[in-house]
Amino acid sequence: FEELTQKMCREMCVRPTFQGYYGYPYALCCSVNETIIHGFPSKDIVLKEGDIVSFDMGVEYKGFTGDSARTAFCGEVSPEARHLSDVTRKCLELGIAEAVPGNNLYAISAAVQRHAEAEGLHVIRDFVGHGVGASLHEKPEVPNFVPRGGMENGKPGGIPLKTGMVLAIEPMLAIGTHEVEVMPDGWTTKIKDRSLSAHWEHSIVVRPGGAEILSVAGNCKGFASAS
Repeated sequence: FEELTQKMCREMCVRPTFQGYYGYPYALCCSVNETIIHGFPSKDIVLKEGDIVSFDMGVEYKGFTGDSARTAFCGEVSPEARHLSDVTRKCLELGIAEAVPGNNLYAISAAVQRHAEAEGLHVIRDFVGHGVGASLHEKPEVPNFVPRGGMENGKPGGIPLKTGMVLAIEPMLAIGTHEVEVMPDGWTTKIKDRSLSAHWEHSIVVRPGGAEILSVAGNCKGFASAS
């Protein structure tokens, strides 16, 4: 996957922004099963039937950066794994639907958290979405949950969303717990109880008529089946 990613970046004349970012050694994050984020592409990891893999990457083109993630299935997966990915993807859809001028930032957070918890899943709290543009990670942070004190008069608070804001919205969910731990390599992050996890992300622009999704290209339909 890393070799393919590097090849495609060269062919498309884009720079992989993850590689070298705070010392991250690869262009791509490949996070398998209980690894929620920042998994290393590795020849030591051999995929097997039933695995789920989250691919996360960003590229820079002409001074601007995009960031996206998808969860994919290796062959036939369990109903629980499919449900996890489907709910995470739906959380992304619901969050994007709230990205309109006039809403506050935490309207996105509330939509993600509400659906995830209604489906019995756990929202990861140690990692959040973010602004994206000239740099990979910009303000504001876009949490997938409403932070403590984040409700104002019974409604989600946070900064007002304005036309033209570019955000990376990225729900990360797990079956068993929201708690995570970072492995000795300093990057690979696993769910603490080793339950399955999923990660979906789009870069979007806030627009009056509804958010514009930037991270859909070629034959990708954005929310098409992960299988």
